[in-house]
Amino acid sequence: MSGEERLIYLPLGGAGEVGMNAYVYGWGKPGKERLILVDLGVTFPDMDTTPGIDLIFPDMSWLIERADQLEAIFITHGHEDHIGALGHFWNELRAPVFCRRFTGHLASRKMEERGADPAQITVVDSYPDTVEVGPFSVSFLPVSHSIPESSGLVIGTPAGRVVHTGDFKLDGAPVVGEPFDAALWHDIAGDGVRALVCDSTNVHVESPGRSEATLGPNIRDLVANSSGMMVATTFASNVARVKTLAEAGRDAGRSVCLMGRAMLRMVQAAVETGVLTDFPPVISHEEAEDVPRDNLMLIVTGSQGERRAATAQLSRGKYLGLELKEGDTFLFSSKTIPGNERSVLRIVNAFSEKGVNVVDDSSNLYHVSGHANRPDLEALHQLMKPQMVIPMHGEHRMLRRHAEAAEANGYASAVAVNGTMLDLTGDVPSVAGHVETGRVYLDGTQKIGALDGVVRGRIRMALNGHVMLNVILDEDDEPLGEPWAEIMGLAETGRSRSPLVDLIEAETAQFLARADDKVLVDDDKLDSGLRRAVRQVAVEEIGKKPEVTVVISRLG
Repeated sequence: MSGEERLIYLPLGGAGEVGMNAYVYGWGKPGKERLILVDLGVTFPDMDTTPGIDLIFPDMSWLIERADQLEAIFITHGHEDHIGALGHFWNELRAPVFCRRFTGHLASRKMEERGADPAQITVVDSYPDTVEVGPFSVSFLPVSHSIPESSGLVIGTPAGRVVHTGDFKLDGAPVVGEPFDAALWHDIAGDGVRALVCDSTNVHVESPGRSEATLGPNIRDLVANSSGMMVATTFASNVARVKTLAEAGRDAGRSVCLMGRAMLRMVQAAVETGVLTDFPPVISHEEAEDVPRDNLMLIVTGSQGERRAATAQLSRGKYLGLELKEGDTFLFSSKTIPGNERSVLRIVNAFSEKGVNVVDDSSNLYHVSGHANRPDLEALHQLMKPQMVIPMHGEHRMLRRHAEAAEANGYASAVAVNGTMLDLTGDVPSVAGHVETGRVYLDGTQKIGALDGVVRGRIRMALNGHVMLNVILDEDDEPLGEPWAEIMGLAETGRSRSPLVDLIEAETAQFLARADDKVLVDDDKLDSGLRRAVRQVAVEEIGKKPEVTVVISRLG
């Protein structure tokens, strides 16, 4: 019945997209549920669709309006798409934050950077340790992924147990961090699992996933057999890969130098929290300048082509006194995330022009994914034997394929994209409603709505250029002097070879001379007529219809 207590699942981010993860669980009567939030992440802008934007968040308005119902926030691991928005929204949500030690180290920094209280973060141990919040009991279940101390969550509710996998893979030898423990997961499944809410990122990959440990021999061979300076890039958070690369450099007799703030910060955090041990000795970039090229290995940030990262700066010239030259080798020990291809290719071509030997992962020798492939997902379904499988974290095609795979093996399933509230109380998941969701942009220091028009206006100016026209009228509403124009992002001369500004000023002066009193006293009519005049000149001269701002000043 509608008034009965229910168990709900509501993705606000991460379902129908890769990144920006934010998942709400609730128990109670409709509209009065006590809630928990799992993860609070970001995604990243691009110059084509979000120029000038710094970060993109899920729209948390629905949860902020119900902050008094929020019991706690749980963070599964330290990747930006799971933790990056924590500091930006904590002051509006104001709920205690629970995570494991390495993630807590990163979360504290996120909170401090945004003026939130890092004391609100509580570090907890893994299963069977349990956090009791409202009607929920939550434990962190170790999984292997591409960052240390990743965890799924075992969520106890009055309606039964929910297992939220977080990002995971089935890796028995992850080099750094905890291996996937099938026996532990089987024990948890033995008590019965109502819902397995499961990562869908790699559901379209038909082959079983490979272990991080399989990369060591290939990377060692490459580093040992490369001449000149050896440089490698990978995700800074993949501490296991960084360790493998550093060990390969050491074994080849090379001094190892880490470059890039994110790389240094992640390794330091891993060492301080005890998840990274026996890391090879490293040298500073100042010391690296004095090491012969054949005896030097750099491990650098920027595997996705980020313009300010070490990789991009090395492609353009020197970075911290070091420079790649002909005969050196550069390894991308990473997968290019869709959308970053052009940035990465630009860097590859720049290295090629220098004569650098670029090695990517097209041969599948130097990178493995941190996400479970389809056979691994199906193996987890069979291991857990849940009553229902709810796909999460993935584009719509991924969620749909995951649901189809689950249903083919006899598990109830449903595709729930951002804003779709599922009721998990019955024998099968059912849609309980929809909430408004979307994106929020960080533009400088301000959060703005994706539909506020700020970015749309910025794109229009980028595409069309801009003209500012200034007009002064005296106390009798007569033009005082000639209008003057300023242009930005437009050709200075056009078809007639005359300065575009001069032509705009002449045409708008004629418009003012022809305008009758009804136009001159009405700012709206004056603005509209002057805009048309400016655009007509621009179209005729340069074939562009610019954005126009008319500034009307009246004296008296």
